[in-house]
Amino acid sequence: LRDRTNTYKERAIDPYATTPEISPPITPVLRKSDYLRKKEAERIKAEEDAIKKAEADAIKAVEMAKKKEEKAKADAEKKEAERLKKQEEEQAARDASICPMISFSFIDTTLQPVEDAMDSVLGNTIDPFTDRKYIAWITLVSLAFNYNAWFTPVRLVFPIHTPVSVPFWIFADILADSVNVIDIVLWQPRLQFRDEGLDILDMISIIPFELLGIPFGFSALYRLNRLLRIDMFFEFSDRLESIMAKAYIWRVGRTTGYLLYMLHLNACFYYVASVYLGIGTSKWVYDGDGTAYLRCYYFAVRSLINIGGLPEPGTVFEICFQMTNFFTGVFVFSSLIGQMRDVIGAATQGQTYFRASMDGCVEYMNTFTIPDLVQNRVRTWYNYTWDAQGMLDESVLLEQMPLVMRTAIGVDVNFATFDKIALFQGCDKQMLVDMLLRLKSIIYLPGDFVVKKGDIGKEMYIIKGGEVQVVGGPDNSIVFVTLKAGCVFGEISLLQSAKDGGNRRTANVKAHGFVNLFVLDKKDLVDILVHYPNSQRVLAKKGRKLMKAKGPAGAKGEVDKTKGMALFGPKPPTPKMARIFGGFGKGGFLEKLKVQFSYSSLYIIIMHYDRAPTNKL
Repeated sequence: LRDRTNTYKERAIDPYATTPEISPPITPVLRKSDYLRKKEAERIKAEEDAIKKAEADAIKAVEMAKKKEEKAKADAEKKEAERLKKQEEEQAARDASICPMISFSFIDTTLQPVEDAMDSVLGNTIDPFTDRKYIAWITLVSLAFNYNAWFTPVRLVFPIHTPVSVPFWIFADILADSVNVIDIVLWQPRLQFRDEGLDILDMISIIPFELLGIPFGFSALYRLNRLLRIDMFFEFSDRLESIMAKAYIWRVGRTTGYLLYMLHLNACFYYVASVYLGIGTSKWVYDGDGTAYLRCYYFAVRSLINIGGLPEPGTVFEICFQMTNFFTGVFVFSSLIGQMRDVIGAATQGQTYFRASMDGCVEYMNTFTIPDLVQNRVRTWYNYTWDAQGMLDESVLLEQMPLVMRTAIGVDVNFATFDKIALFQGCDKQMLVDMLLRLKSIIYLPGDFVVKKGDIGKEMYIIKGGEVQVVGGPDNSIVFVTLKAGCVFGEISLLQSAKDGGNRRTANVKAHGFVNLFVLDKKDLVDILVHYPNSQRVLAKKGRKLMKAKGPAGAKGEVDKTKGMALFGPKPPTPKMARIFGGFGKGGFLEKLKVQFSYSSLYIIIMHYDRAPTNKL
């Protein structure tokens, strides 16, 4: 009864408050004969409806059976037509092909034990975007590709294939080819995001053209098909950027590598031109002294970067070669410089936005002559916010993500803390998840008051980082308690019913150092509770218990008195006639009779002593 009384009091104060009770239905009052007649009519109608429904269901079942039979017949005819068409196409392909069809089923049979063994190690499927084992593997594949990309031109041009070095080159080639074969056979078929089957370029890239070196001699020319795996290098670059905290470092290194590779190719072309014209035949060509590759690379650097100081070309071939170098250098270096500018600009984009925002705010404050103390605090807030979270507003980043991603991040970051709040224990878990999505992050500076005594409380606060102090006394010099990360305060204000939308704060809460808080607004909670009525009743009940447990006695009595006045209103005055004849209240009949009796007694005493002798008086 006490809980019901409190509920109805709250409803009288707050018209938006809900009640856990369900309004009973209105039962019509009928005579017995009318009631029996009504029931009989309902029974007859129900039987008729059942008969009609059974007939409709039977007709519908017959129609569905006919449709299903027709559909099955059409599907069978379609499959038969497709089968015949496929047989005709296969026969036409056999007739048109020069070579007979070869079955490679024996390869599948041979590699099946290896596949089964690798399934226990790698799994049936691999996520190429998040699996760190796959990213480590394609790093090795990228190294194999770079080995072929850098050394194949050098081995084609410079005379480095000697009887002593050839065995080492063969060993390195076999090692790189083994990496490519393992990748194509064991790793690529397990990728989740890949078209069915293997890429034709991958198959061409591992064809062993080196076997032609047996009759024609050992040469790196047979390894040019290995360069078809260039897509693995770009895939490695994309995956590495996705897992690096500062991806711009890799972008700068990759751009520098492109520059060095262009110089590398130019050095090879210069050596080919020198051999074609004759080594040492003129001042422009390579003279044959020193290390050939190092001298040619030095010439490529001075030529492509347009440093100058090069020997003058004499023949038409030399002039054309040098002009091509100059034009290529201008084009390549302008492209690389532009790419480097974009990389650095993307890396500092956030810092540029932060500086622009801060400069605009400072200019605004200077325009309106804001005091220096306030300006310094604003600058401090900007700098600390940027250093703490790397952005000014986290919600801007989260809004770009789909709801599933925002929910996952919110649950991982705050659900454990939210689930420990006494007020929300026992509520629907999905409701807590919805509340997490409504949280807003706010940073307070040292000494800032989060809430002040007497303010209207419409928010709840969760401490993400830092500390706050509950203070009071003269000049707020007394610290009652210190709350640290993970603590919650202000949760009662979310459920306190009042006409102005929230209760009055009963204490001052001040930031002790820099503090990062999550804020949940009362309006957001009300919007969420509309969809969770059971949780709403749980919160209402727990809110009353927490108010009784946490509220001081004086404040509680004052609140109850205020709520009682709001519920019943001021006591109306007693009617005048009732006061006169009823003897109730001040000025009633009994009170007047008592006064008259007192006056009469005093008069008799005075008259008695007035007639008595002086000595007795």
